[in-house]
Amino acid sequence: MSGIRVENLRKTFDNFTAVDDVSFGIEEGELAALLGPSGSGKSTILRIIAGLERPDHGRIYLTSREVTHHSVQERNIGFVFQHYALFKHMTVEKNIAFGLEVQKKSKKEIKAKVDELIDLVKLEGYNNQYPHQLSGGQRQRVALARALAPEPRVLLLDEPFGSLDAKVRKNLAQWIRDLHKRIHVTGVFVTHDQNEAMEISDKIILINRGRVEQIGTPREVYETPATKFVASFVGNVNVVESVISDGSIFINGVSPDITLQMRECDLAPGEVVLLVRPEEISLARAATENNLPGIIRAVHYRGSFYEVEIDVGNNLVKAVIDKEEYKAEEWRAKDPVFVLFGKYKVFDASEGYQQVHSMLKQYGYIE
Repeated sequence: MSGIRVENLRKTFDNFTAVDDVSFGIEEGELAALLGPSGSGKSTILRIIAGLERPDHGRIYLTSREVTHHSVQERNIGFVFQHYALFKHMTVEKNIAFGLEVQKKSKKEIKAKVDELIDLVKLEGYNNQYPHQLSGGQRQRVALARALAPEPRVLLLDEPFGSLDAKVRKNLAQWIRDLHKRIHVTGVFVTHDQNEAMEISDKIILINRGRVEQIGTPREVYETPATKFVASFVGNVNVVESVISDGSIFINGVSPDITLQMRECDLAPGEVVLLVRPEEISLARAATENNLPGIIRAVHYRGSFYEVEIDVGNNLVKAVIDKEEYKAEEWRAKDPVFVLFGKYKVFDASEGYQQVHSMLKQYGYIE
C-alpha cells in the first residue's frame, strides 16, 4: 500500500515557482528523504503534504485516500520542526501529552501513552523537566515523541537536525533510523545534507529548482546518478573535461592516442564531462591499458585516509587512498603517476565547460 503519493504538485508565490510538477510515491513504512539545496522547494512540498500550504495544482494521497482539500487535523499527520516548537511553559510530560488531550483521551490512556513514549525516546527521569533544562538533542526527541503521541499515519520532519551541532546531528540521525525500524511509521524528512540522507533513508527524492531530479535508493542515487546535478550533489565528484570523437573519449590535455571506452554512452561527438568519484580513482607507478598519465600536485592527510591531487592533462582530479596504500607507495608531490578511472558517468557539455563548472560552483558542489 502506498503511504504517501503526490501527483503533479505545483505551487507558486507571486512570480516564483517553488514547486514545479512534482510527483512521487512513498511506500507504507518507508523513511524517505527530500534532499536538495536550500531554496529548492523541499520544505514547501512537505508543508503541502501536511496541509499547511495549498497547492495551485495537483493531488495528495495518504494511505491511498485523497486529502488534497482536507485540513491539517483531518490528515492525521505528525510534524517535527527544525526548532522543536515545544511549549516552553510545559514539562516534557505535558508537551508529549498535548495532542492526546486535544483528542480528549482519558487520563489513564494519556498516562500510559506518555510513559511508553518517554521510554521509547530514552528520556526516563526527565518527565518533569522544562525545555530550557534540556539539551538540543533531548528537545528534539521530546518533539518527536509529541508528534508520535496521537499515532499519526505519516510522520513529517522538516530539517529535524538543522539546529544541532555535527556530533549530536549524527547521533540523533542514527537514533531516528533505529527508532523508525521499531515503529515502522511512514516518514519523510527534509534535508540539504546528502550524508544524512544517505545514512538513514530508504529512499531519496532529489529536488532541484522545484523539480524532481531523481528518485531511488541511496545506492542507486549514488552509483547511477541520472543527471550532472545528481552526480555532483550526492557525494564528492571530479569534473573531467573531455571530448567524444570516433567512438572514444579523449581527456583534454592528455596525449590523443590515450582514450577511454564509451561504456554504453550514446552521446553525439563533441564536448562532454566525465564525473568521477574520488574513490573510483586508482593510482599506479607503471602504465597499463586505459591508464592516464599525471603528475601529483599535493597529498593531504585526512585522518582515516589520504587525499591525492593529480594534474591529468588540463584537469585537476582528487583521489582518496587508504593508509595502507599510502604507506606502501609513499606518494609525494611532483611524482609521476598513472591514473585509472573505475566507474564514471559521461554527460553532455555542449553548453561549454565553463558553464558546467559555474553551475556546480554556484551550488557549492565543487570548489
